[in-house]
Amino acid sequence: MAKVVVLGGGVTGLCTGMMLAGQGCAVTVIERDAGAVPGSPEAAWQAWQRPGVAQFRQAHYLHPQGSRILATRLPDVHDALGRARAARFDVLSLMPPFIADRDPRDGDDRFTTLTARRPVIEYAVASVARDLLDVRRGTAVAGLLTGPEVIPGVPHVTGVRLADGTRIAADLVVDALGRRSPLPGWLTAVGSRPPAEEAEDSGFIYYTRFFRPADGGAPPAFLTGLIAEFECFSLLSLPGDADTWSVTLYLGSRDQALKELRHPDRWAALVRSCPLHAHLLDGIPITGVEAMGGIVDRIRRFVLDGTPTATGLLSVGDSWACTNPSRGRGITIGLMHAAGTADVVREHLGDPRALALAHDEMTQATVVPWYRDTVESDRARRAAFDAAAAGGPPAQGAPEPGLTARLEQAMLYDADLFRAFIEVVALPGPGR
Repeated sequence: MAKVVVLGGGVTGLCTGMMLAGQGCAVTVIERDAGAVPGSPEAAWQAWQRPGVAQFRQAHYLHPQGSRILATRLPDVHDALGRARAARFDVLSLMPPFIADRDPRDGDDRFTTLTARRPVIEYAVASVARDLLDVRRGTAVAGLLTGPEVIPGVPHVTGVRLADGTRIAADLVVDALGRRSPLPGWLTAVGSRPPAEEAEDSGFIYYTRFFRPADGGAPPAFLTGLIAEFECFSLLSLPGDADTWSVTLYLGSRDQALKELRHPDRWAALVRSCPLHAHLLDGIPITGVEAMGGIVDRIRRFVLDGTPTATGLLSVGDSWACTNPSRGRGITIGLMHAAGTADVVREHLGDPRALALAHDEMTQATVVPWYRDTVESDRARRAAFDAAAAGGPPAQGAPEPGLTARLEQAMLYDADLFRAFIEVVALPGPGR
């Protein structure tokens, strides 16, 4: 039985581990945060501390593609989400009123998702994983172990060294430590070339508040798209579990005036001024205005000039690439990457060189395009925010918008183009 060590016990790490365990691997998960898995979804929301996940209490959304991957690859997790009262949300309910053709199409069920607040999603994943994996919480990794090289001059990873000096041997190490992963430094320490890396500040600040209905009430209807873009800010509204919902205002980090939105009264005044969103305030706030900034768009590549930087090691999810959360793609991209990783491990685990190359090829084909599209959209939106903050027209030579932005106008009037737009947003890929 192959031994796999997964670094990171978040959603992507645990799901990768469970998929590999389902293929017969013995999986150990190392998670630095010490907090035990809570006993209920509500306890997860109220008390679970995950300092290793900066956006743990920010708005989250599981796109239909992510929900489908769980339903097909990890049905016990999908069922756990249902028991946690995750929202069943049909994206076609957002079809613009200008579209006359409202007839259903074959396959429209692919636009339905189960989604929840991040602590509840993580609770559902972790409550299943603890029965399938050896999850060691409160344990820190200090570096990599290496053995005889498979490719001359390329380190071969054979396990990890923990902060307390313990050594854990493995046939494969999977880095799922998220956007703060120290993997490049660990690789350099064992003589590897560092991965190629591109990074830029997304340039956004987020102000989020969560709500629940007043006694006897119901969650509000979403009257427009989940993301609404205005000249100098965007408004993100998302369904959550247990009838909750979140409202997020995000803006350019250079707009000093709009940073006043950190104050609840000013935050509420701006939301109330948006006619299609004002009713989202007709509930009971269950948080203050939660702020987050300094989010980086960053991607790494671990095969350079056709040669892996190391063998015996793979990087998945935010450890490989991370983006700003405004399009809600993070967990779904992580699940897509996890599913693709499980597939290539099943085919190539016995050949470390072939495994590294196949993983890179899968990554480039399956998830890199969605990273690139997100970054293009970020650049265009950041340019618009910066121009608005400066009080002038958009800068000359501003980046062209990504594919999603180019579809946004046309899909307002055509049912099939609307579905095509949602397909892009919902990230079609493995598990469909």
